[in-house]
Amino acid sequence: MSEPIIGYKCPDGRLIDTQSAEEIPEGCEPIVLDNSPETLEILRHSAAHLMAQAIKELYPDAKFFVGPVVDEGFYYDFRTSRKIGEEDLKTIEKKMKELAKKKLPIERYEIPKAEAVEKFRDDDLKQAVLRNIPSETVSIYRQGEFEDLCRGPHVPHTGLLHNVKLTRVAGAYLGGDENAEMLTRIYGTAFADKDSLKAWQKMMEEAKKRDHRKLGTELELFMFDEEAGAGLPFWLPKGARLRGKLEQILWRSHRRRGYEPVRGPEILKAEMWRISGHYACYGENMYLTEIDGQEYGLKPMNCIGHILMFKHSTKSYRDLPLKFFEYGVVHRHEKSGVLHGLLRVREFTQDDAHIFCTPEQIKPVVLEVVEFIDAVMRKFGFEYSMEISTKPEKAIGDDAVWEIATRALKEALDENGLEYGIDEGGGAFYGPKIDVKITDAIGRKWQCGTIQVDFNLPERFDVEYVAEDNTRKRPVMIHRAILGSFERFIAILTEHYAGEFPFFIAPTQVIFVPIADEHAPYARELAAQLAEREIDCEIFDRNESLNKRIRTAEKQKVPYVVIVGNEEVANRTVAVRDRRKREQYNLPADQFMLQLAQQLEEGTI
Repeated sequence: MSEPIIGYKCPDGRLIDTQSAEEIPEGCEPIVLDNSPETLEILRHSAAHLMAQAIKELYPDAKFFVGPVVDEGFYYDFRTSRKIGEEDLKTIEKKMKELAKKKLPIERYEIPKAEAVEKFRDDDLKQAVLRNIPSETVSIYRQGEFEDLCRGPHVPHTGLLHNVKLTRVAGAYLGGDENAEMLTRIYGTAFADKDSLKAWQKMMEEAKKRDHRKLGTELELFMFDEEAGAGLPFWLPKGARLRGKLEQILWRSHRRRGYEPVRGPEILKAEMWRISGHYACYGENMYLTEIDGQEYGLKPMNCIGHILMFKHSTKSYRDLPLKFFEYGVVHRHEKSGVLHGLLRVREFTQDDAHIFCTPEQIKPVVLEVVEFIDAVMRKFGFEYSMEISTKPEKAIGDDAVWEIATRALKEALDENGLEYGIDEGGGAFYGPKIDVKITDAIGRKWQCGTIQVDFNLPERFDVEYVAEDNTRKRPVMIHRAILGSFERFIAILTEHYAGEFPFFIAPTQVIFVPIADEHAPYARELAAQLAEREIDCEIFDRNESLNKRIRTAEKQKVPYVVIVGNEEVANRTVAVRDRRKREQYNLPADQFMLQLAQQLEEGTI
């Protein structure tokens, strides 16, 4: 039996449902009930309405704000006099299944906006939605007795919405305004078939075990202190060791590729941010203060410092491309509701670089950065995809300049056979970009590295170099990050490896467990030799049973737990428990040392 058609995808990217009154434009392709991105968007949008209908039947006083599709699912914001908790999700899901079985037709109709204002005159949340609709005609979708303002598209009937799962309850400020009313938000997801839903649930169970916040606490990597401030991570000794190793690997990789290290201040006069455009386009995310009657801003990005250092002395075409890199600490005012472990914080460190080059050098520079990204991602076992993001609505610079920059990115990837997607309107406010999205061990996608071509900031700061014909010309500025930020990348690494980091970045690489007190000196001797090789180790010689010490050591997920007793001391050997290979074996101590030294070299990128 063929899958039902639930809508159409047009050449311009628009999705149209089967209920649409408009004639299907030429070239539109049918969308069937599968798990394609287009299908899931329509399916999840409809599932949000099904959830709202179920909530309305269970809690008749409920009023609804918005219910969009988001990454991995959907949500709906609403208000009801009853407090909704996680325990209520099963009841709502049960009601949704009942409504799905009824195969209620989902109908669309349009009315003048003024008529909609009158129709929903007693619903303040609908009035808030209507105020944000610019057109004079609005569309409404109806299923059974439930209807809501919506632009669609939706599936033809509720009978296609059986594979839905509600995931969590949260609070959400009306319209994202922290000074507004707090509404209830329920998140969920939907798939076209039962097997896909089951696979997703299995992945979520695995993700819960791998949650970097849980592992970060268990492995003593980092902490947060709400009294000190939300979204501000503290790196504990083990976490700082992990981060330091990652920084050192990247540092050496940058230097081998011709990057020059620089370091800029974390605070600059607000006038600098006005010139750059950050103040106008990003000001609400900045921390501003006043010093000696002048306004200053903590940097949310490192660009300006690198521009000022480029301008510090006259540069020639012979100096280009010039590559500055910095582990730059930046601060961004993230709303409390979006903070999430190390993935979303208010202070973080970017592995940032800015490359100043001529227009003719854009392609080779971009491809060199892509090679760098490829080497890093392969080292950590990530598959990745690339996406070119084009000019957003809120942007600086002429359209012609944007077109040149965007074309340069596309040509660089096209000429080398590299596949990529297009994110229309997803660029930075100062230029188009390539975003790198990695896929972790359990199939989740994460945004990490980025390459951004910028003609605008060199113009705004009057940046020049002396060309071969002795005239002064503007360089192109390429912003690039490989990891994105150390905080976010370490969170992703922790979940990717489930806390079992590769030897070359593991915070503790070896734990020695002496069987008795008389074996401790030998363990300390070996530990000292490893320390000279910059290998981090610990000795578990506390006053506890041997089995307990071994269990405690293995819970730390270290690559090697080494047991030493009479035989090992006498023969200068080690009894190794290799966590990565899931093996146990004995080796001469010097051979073990050589093996670890070789594994350190595996961290070279």
